[in-house]
Amino acid sequence: MFRYFSVTDARLAVLTNGVVYQFYSDIERPNKMDDKPFFTFTMDAIKPADIRTLEKFTKAAFDIDKIVQEAGNLKTQSLIRQELEKEFAEPSDEFVRMMAQRVHGGRLTPAIKDGFAKLLAPAIAALIRDFVNERLSSALKASSPVEDLPVGASDDPSDGDGIVTTQEEISGFHIIQAIASRLVDPKRVIVRDAKSYCAILLDDNNRKTVARMHFNGITTKYLGMFAGKDETRHLLSDLTHIYQYSSAIEARLRELDPSIPA
Repeated sequence: MFRYFSVTDARLAVLTNGVVYQFYSDIERPNKMDDKPFFTFTMDAIKPADIRTLEKFTKAAFDIDKIVQEAGNLKTQSLIRQELEKEFAEPSDEFVRMMAQRVHGGRLTPAIKDGFAKLLAPAIAALIRDFVNERLSSALKASSPVEDLPVGASDDPSDGDGIVTTQEEISGFHIIQAIASRLVDPKRVIVRDAKSYCAILLDDNNRKTVARMHFNGITTKYLGMFAGKDETRHLLSDLTHIYQYSSAIEARLRELDPSIPA
């Protein structure tokens, strides 16, 4: 691929085994493909940040000059992340020494250094865990409390009996509401339960369906996404996979409310 890259006008190259995708460019030297990719993602572990990056490669948003310009930043961020992951997993002597010198006021003996080395990794893990918990708490606070969820039945009075909103539906609603909060006030996003599905509505209007959660199956759960009046169901193996449809949810919100900026 290095040879093909140099004899074509291509500015981007993608190397994949069908699961891992690596994106290359000529950031370091023009017309010569870099040794390391500027962006990598795996199909079995897609993160929201990956989706936002991939959106830049869609036909509607594709701008080769901007992509190549940002590729340098992405590559640097990726390399920094790799080094941080190494340091967090097994702190190097340089990292241990730097942290020990900042915390310890006296002479840095080998025994003190070894003590810091043993404490550093657990301290980093605890810090990351606290950050994650704080983000989760903030997301839940932005959502309506479970007891105050605006849950209702469908418009058909005959559906009024036997409707039970499950904890999974509540959790799914919180995820969708958190995604929607990037564009609209979370209070505008309402859940309305029915016997066959649980609808997520904008402004409590059944003509403004953002998504539907089909969670009544014993072994299978689907997320229904809309384009116009057409619904497409997506199989969910885990509730967190709803985040993979963040872009579709945001696109649907813009479709329902044209005043939302693009």
